[in-house]
Amino acid sequence: MPIPTTVSTSTPVAEQGKHVFHITGFSKHMGMGDHDDDGFIRSGNFKVGGYDWAIRLYPDGSFKQWKEYISVYLELMSINVKKVRAAYDLRLVDHSTGLSSSVHKAEPRMFNSRDGSRFAPQTPLFMKRNELESGGYLRDHRLTIVCIVQVFKEPQVSECELRPKIKVPPSDILQHLGRLLETGEAADVTFSVAEQTFPAHRTILIMRSPVFMAELCGPMCEAKTQHVIIKGMQPAVFRALLHFIYTDSLPMMDELSADDRSEMIRHLLVAADRYAVDRLKLMCESILCEELDMQNVAVVLALADQHQCNMLKDACLEFMSSSMDDVVSTAGYVELQRNCPSVLVDALVKMIQWFK
Repeated sequence: MPIPTTVSTSTPVAEQGKHVFHITGFSKHMGMGDHDDDGFIRSGNFKVGGYDWAIRLYPDGSFKQWKEYISVYLELMSINVKKVRAAYDLRLVDHSTGLSSSVHKAEPRMFNSRDGSRFAPQTPLFMKRNELESGGYLRDHRLTIVCIVQVFKEPQVSECELRPKIKVPPSDILQHLGRLLETGEAADVTFSVAEQTFPAHRTILIMRSPVFMAELCGPMCEAKTQHVIIKGMQPAVFRALLHFIYTDSLPMMDELSADDRSEMIRHLLVAADRYAVDRLKLMCESILCEELDMQNVAVVLALADQHQCNMLKDACLEFMSSSMDDVVSTAGYVELQRNCPSVLVDALVKMIQWFK
């Protein structure tokens, strides 16, 4: 049985903003010093995701040993904020084309306004000044920095709901095959059983019975065999055999009396053995085993012996061992004694072995 399954979905929630910071007269900002001299220029505060941010620029580099570089940082300006998860992209505008190109980009990371993690990136090596001048980023002493910030908040999780189910109906292939047998549509072979005719389909028969395969497709049959005469079988039994071959089930026998039904099952066992339909044979054996009584056990024993139904034969012998006195007075036992004496000898030997 399928396990009930519920589904929820987590969706990232992010707010994105962009700030453009123009620095005019860039050359006049040179010589401001480094980090120790507070030699930086800061943009106006801009808000993204409910937090204040700013761009900090060191024209002479934020450390003396890197004075040939400019240092650019994104800075979290909100006070007493411990955890802000954000991604950023610091870009420079090429004034010859008007397009911006990324210089430093980072995936989401944590910002804390109380320590050094409020700055990003964690490197002063943003760009060398000579590359800044040769790359078209300085024009008329004007530098433009673009910062794109994406702030991630708590993910949005949907309420749990049952996973949608598509109900698949049970297989109905056997019903279709049963109707095919009933209507005879597209039949390519017919059987005559005691002057009754049964249309059938060669492919289904050879698929279900190796005997039918040999008879309909083997080297001894004619290539265009379309009509087969069945001897030594009653029409009702052959009809029941075909029903099982097409539907893998026994036909309804409600209209038969108990004795007639038992006789039909015995005949069907013989037919199943004749055409090597093994599952049908076992089903008949099982039914006969469940319905054993003093009146039929001898008849069933003879049948089991004749058609190599060893499990059914053992069941008959075990049944007879417990009520032999009653069995010997039946007509079936007399018939068995007259026609199959060897079976009785085997039965007596086994019963003696059981009693030892």
